[in-house]
Amino acid sequence: MSKFPSFYDPNRIGTLFYPDVATIAAEATAVGLKPAVEDKEDVHLVIIDMQIDFCHEKGSLYVPGAIGDIQRTIEFIYNNAERITNITCSLDSHLPHQIFHPAWWADEAGNHPAPFTLITYDDIKQGKWRPLVAPVQSTNYVKTLEQEAKKQLTIWPYHVMIGSIGNALDPELFTAVLYHSIARKTQPTWLTKGSIPLTEHYSIIQPEVPVANHPMGGKNKPFLDTLSKADVVVIAGEAESHCVLETVEDLVEDFGSQPEALQKIYFLRDCTSPVLHPDVDFHAIAQARFAEFEKQGVNFINSTDKLPF
Repeated sequence: MSKFPSFYDPNRIGTLFYPDVATIAAEATAVGLKPAVEDKEDVHLVIIDMQIDFCHEKGSLYVPGAIGDIQRTIEFIYNNAERITNITCSLDSHLPHQIFHPAWWADEAGNHPAPFTLITYDDIKQGKWRPLVAPVQSTNYVKTLEQEAKKQLTIWPYHVMIGSIGNALDPELFTAVLYHSIARKTQPTWLTKGSIPLTEHYSIIQPEVPVANHPMGGKNKPFLDTLSKADVVVIAGEAESHCVLETVEDLVEDFGSQPEALQKIYFLRDCTSPVLHPDVDFHAIAQARFAEFEKQGVNFINSTDKLPF
């Protein structure tokens, strides 16, 4: 017998529509699942950045494969609604003027960099690219990024900007999150990140470079505490190569001193896809790191596997 509610339509994934909230609420109430507060095991599902700009083909930073990832994530929620205690959805949330957007930079002729341009500290010293905003801080950021995070600054298309449709969750996925919330009498958590102009913020745990005296400029300790209290943490989302990888990196670093804590992390490997870059094989980089995490105790499963917890 299918556990999918009558309103679920996988053909709508990747499209824009208005969810029928009244029908969702009525069916969620009628299904008769026990309240999440009664769960003997706290299972926390973390959905990373499954937003329109990343997951729809017309999105400004579309991740190929994301539509299938969303379908598998949705069906994981419906098939395991009685087991999932809490759902957190992160929302990458940007402003027009941020250090990784084209308008922040220009070359000698005044042209902005194209998306996917890599800007190095040497580029800035040689005058190939110059920051148009906060020049001293921007230059120091690129230098620090290379020295401490071992990365070069990537210029991205304008994406998931606050107030835009691209910032929203895919509507069919939102429908599943709403259904779970009402059926289990539990609030979903909406975790926004990425709005500090002077830093990238791939991980949902912390920015690439800490920003002193900013409320979102360091580690999100309250969220880490929430995950540390959970019995099981399940992870899905986009993109595998960036926000997902960086989040798992941070979790492994934070929980790494307790091997048993890493063993409670379950990564849904069929619910994520990498950014496609013309020159960099991001998927290969992510897979190599995931293999290391698996050796440390992180579990990698498919969304359709019999749950081992």
